[in-house]
Amino acid sequence: MEEYIKQFLARTDESIHNLPIKEIAKAFNVLQAVYERDGRIYVFGNGGSLAMATHWVSDFNKTVFSHHLGKQVKRFQAIRLPTTESELTAWANDEGFDMVFLGPLQNYMREGDAIIAISSSGNSVNILKAVEYAKSCEVPVIGVSGFDGGKLNELADVKIFVPTEKGRYGIVEGVHGVILHLMTEYFKDYFNHVMERRGRAD
Repeated sequence: MEEYIKQFLARTDESIHNLPIKEIAKAFNVLQAVYERDGRIYVFGNGGSLAMATHWVSDFNKTVFSHHLGKQVKRFQAIRLPTTESELTAWANDEGFDMVFLGPLQNYMREGDAIIAISSSGNSVNILKAVEYAKSCEVPVIGVSGFDGGKLNELADVKIFVPTEKGRYGIVEGVHGVILHLMTEYFKDYFNHVMERRGRAD
């Protein structure tokens, strides 16, 4: 049992150490640019990745600004797609599951926005359809994937993938959580610095 635990942790540690640091830095730049131009960030995924997308939105909309919630400051505008379970099932039932992200994205997306598409395999058809639409609108795509990156890693403007053997969903999703918290901590520190500097200037 202990050996099993050690092996799992070793594989996770290896995946973390092989993350594309430059691509994660590019994601920071994309998200900061969206914030500065008052754009929105749409986040989506299937299954565990949908749960991750929901967590991502919560952290970006609140946790990043947790030290400044009582102040009138501009914040991220992160939106999980679909926004409700009823919307998800309506698209899936009426138009097909391939449309559950593309349909809502067509309702909301505008120039100046960005998307974060999460897919462990990088090959989910409904994810790729939404990504292709965003690219046709020249909206930047941050792809968060695993295994070998799949088609999502090819299409994305920012290519963040967790290199693992195919099928290692637990490791991929766990490291996706690490990436989320890395981004959350970075922007929390960044906005703390901005607010402190603004306070000194006042």
